[in-house]
Amino acid sequence: MKKFIGMRTLKTAVGATLAIIISSALGLKYAAAAGIIVILSIQNTKKTSIYLAMQRFGSTILALFIAGVLFTIVGYTPVAFGLYLIIFIPLAVKFKMADGIVVSSVLVSHLLVERSISPYWIKNELLLMGVGAGIGILFNIYMPKIDREIKKDQIYIEDKMIEILAHMAKTLRSQSVYIGEEQLFKELQERLIIGSERAYRNLNNYVNEESKYYVKYMEMRTLQFEILKYMRGNFERFYKTFAQTEIVAAFTERVALDLHENNNAEGLLEDLKSVFEACSIQKLPETREEFENRAILFQFLKDLEYLLEVKRNFILKTKEY
Repeated sequence: MKKFIGMRTLKTAVGATLAIIISSALGLKYAAAAGIIVILSIQNTKKTSIYLAMQRFGSTILALFIAGVLFTIVGYTPVAFGLYLIIFIPLAVKFKMADGIVVSSVLVSHLLVERSISPYWIKNELLLMGVGAGIGILFNIYMPKIDREIKKDQIYIEDKMIEILAHMAKTLRSQSVYIGEEQLFKELQERLIIGSERAYRNLNNYVNEESKYYVKYMEMRTLQFEILKYMRGNFERFYKTFAQTEIVAAFTERVALDLHENNNAEGLLEDLKSVFEACSIQKLPETREEFENRAILFQFLKDLEYLLEVKRNFILKTKEY
């Protein structure tokens, strides 16, 4: 059952409240603005939170400078604020500070209302940003670990791939495509997307070897998924079952059984060479139909080889970390 109030919601509410209390205690005007900044600063990852805080600090300094110049020349009028936006927004985008446009403009509006760019008000706006962004970063230091969820994703993904390969072996023998195959691929794809998102979120919160591993793992499985989709297309072109088909089907079943996370695929790749040899010593095709079927089987084996090479390369690279 999904929680009604999540961790991010709780942190946002508590952080915004605390920001307003601290800003008021410091004697800052428009203390509620610090609470709004906290709301915009609480993110899903530590990295994003810090990055946005830096953007907003930079955009605030730029905004206050432009507004100060324009309010001095044009006066504290709506026209001056419009000119400020015309100049500030393109510059904020150019300097990659677009996420700070709204917050910085809200702070500038305080100067417009107060009709002043005195050091007191400049300090007031900078402190509002400092309190809001600072609490946002502070509250984002704690991020609940999602390792367990990622491990569950791994198990689910492996189980689905095993199931798909097992059905491929059956299809090779019977030429009868599994009815639920489309659903299997759909479920696998959806979980790969979820797992990849979790892995990257974990990396942005905890930059360590384990979090990097999860990202690489999801990338490896995603590539294998694309290979499986390509292999699946071969079944539409099969006509009959031949001796070579049984050899390939048996090996496909073995791959399914040994597809787990820690298998480096070296043994399977060695055995695949034997499968190629076993197929090559079979008598030459006598009909066009048999020739085409043999060619499709060969392509299927090459795709299976690529699938295993992707796994082997993943294991080799992870050993380097």
